[in-house]
Amino acid sequence: MVRREPLHSRFLVIGSGIAGLQYALLAARHGSVRVATKKESSESATNYAQGGIAAVLSPLDQYELHVADTMKAGDGLCREKLVRAMVEAAPRLIERLAAVGVCFTRQTAAADAPLALGREGGHSRHRIVHAQDLTGREIEARLLGACQDHPDIDIRENHLGLDLIRGRAPGPDGQISERVVGCWVLDRRTLRRQAWLADVVVLATGGCGKVYSYTSNPDIATGDGLAMAFRAGATLANLEFVQFHPTCLYHPAAKSFLISEAVRGEGAHLINGRGVRFMEGAHPLGDLAPRDVVARGIDQEMKATGERCVYLDLRHLERRRVEARFPHLVATCRRFGIDMAGEPVPVVPAAHYMCGGVRTDEHGRTDVPGLYAIGEVACTGVHGANRLASNSLLEAVYFAERAAAAGAVEPSPGLADGALGPLVEEEAGLPGHGPEHVVLEHDWDTVRRVMWDYVGIVRSRERLDIALSRVRAIRRTVEGIYRASSPSAELAELRNISLVAELIVLCARARHESRGLHWTVDYPDKLPGTPRNTLVGGRRGLRASEAARPGNP
Repeated sequence: MVRREPLHSRFLVIGSGIAGLQYALLAARHGSVRVATKKESSESATNYAQGGIAAVLSPLDQYELHVADTMKAGDGLCREKLVRAMVEAAPRLIERLAAVGVCFTRQTAAADAPLALGREGGHSRHRIVHAQDLTGREIEARLLGACQDHPDIDIRENHLGLDLIRGRAPGPDGQISERVVGCWVLDRRTLRRQAWLADVVVLATGGCGKVYSYTSNPDIATGDGLAMAFRAGATLANLEFVQFHPTCLYHPAAKSFLISEAVRGEGAHLINGRGVRFMEGAHPLGDLAPRDVVARGIDQEMKATGERCVYLDLRHLERRRVEARFPHLVATCRRFGIDMAGEPVPVVPAAHYMCGGVRTDEHGRTDVPGLYAIGEVACTGVHGANRLASNSLLEAVYFAERAAAAGAVEPSPGLADGALGPLVEEEAGLPGHGPEHVVLEHDWDTVRRVMWDYVGIVRSRERLDIALSRVRAIRRTVEGIYRASSPSAELAELRNISLVAELIVLCARARHESRGLHWTVDYPDKLPGTPRNTLVGGRRGLRASEAARPGNP
């Protein structure tokens, strides 16, 4: 152990997706910003988002319609006041992204032409602003470039957040209390653990799709922010609402490649192996029903027919139109020997988006002083029990703005004498003796397989009980190994993913109804009265309960 003073900045952001980068740009107006990203700066779920951002920009559309669509998809658990504020801010936020260079697709080649607007599942109007079929990548590139050029933003790649640091600091009333004052960070290249301190710590770590065997998420989506927040004493909400994207490419060589919902928005049909459109009659919107409905429809169809996939059919659409609208999708499918415009595309559901997360207020504050959460890691209440398509990037930009404004006026608390104790020491970095790699791989695969088999699209109490027993045993074992050895990135991620898996199961077991993305055969109906949010963590620890109404998730 070598004693060194830790790094300090006014703002510390963990994660470099759209939420983290947007926050960094806005917060840098008020002080120094350090951004920790676990791999390369551009590796985030944002970079994989093909669809776009929902915004009311057409004279045929209205804010009330966007709000109504969001509330309907959220199945009773959305915070209407926040949904309305976010929807009304959307056009301005689109303009802000365009101002940093985001090249959204327009109706014609003219620079001042109106933006092209697509339609996706659950939307009653065309309102999806996109950049071809690589919207996330375009936004990520522009925001990242702006951050890299900013003199007060320091982006550190290959740095993994391990645990939040709590210390004693004076509050506004002068009283000394506990708050988050930084984060232990692992340099993946040197294996050195470092203490990074800040006046404001922001979790922007994205989701946890890698908890499941099949996911559209990148490899970084291991629930790090959810796990760190839980261990720091924050409350998490509604983790049972895992959104499964209905259409990921089914191919042995494809790594969970997402076929955007915008494809169905352009007119593609879902068919089974016999060519039957099975979503007709299942929902008034048919193929454009909300994602939870479509995912369950596909799951039911596959179980009924015994087929390993279903298909997206674009053969009735003009080839030129398909290739112009989806050039990336067409090229990727072609690499796998699939002619997207000329033959049915095999697809299956896959874990896609966490609609729950770290509970926050309307400014992104958690219930632990000094700690904020934005983007997919947060539960703001705007998604409710099921996220409306293309509201995720909108939510990330909107709450990054609100959190940056709130963080800017937070006083620099300083630290009480002896507040950190030995935490200013930095580990030299060579790993100690730990489990063999094959053991880590086995536990990783077991957690993900158990979650896929027992905590998937359709659930039951018996399956959830089996899952809880298995993932809890692995989580306890992994936690013991972690405490007994120097941390590695792989061990830290397994520690997080096993904990998040357990938290998801606990929340699912606590909800005795079927609502939104949580569908259980034991409780197929909704409970009467005002729906409640499922909470875990904080004073509850590893006990989940239905305790809060939508107005206060």
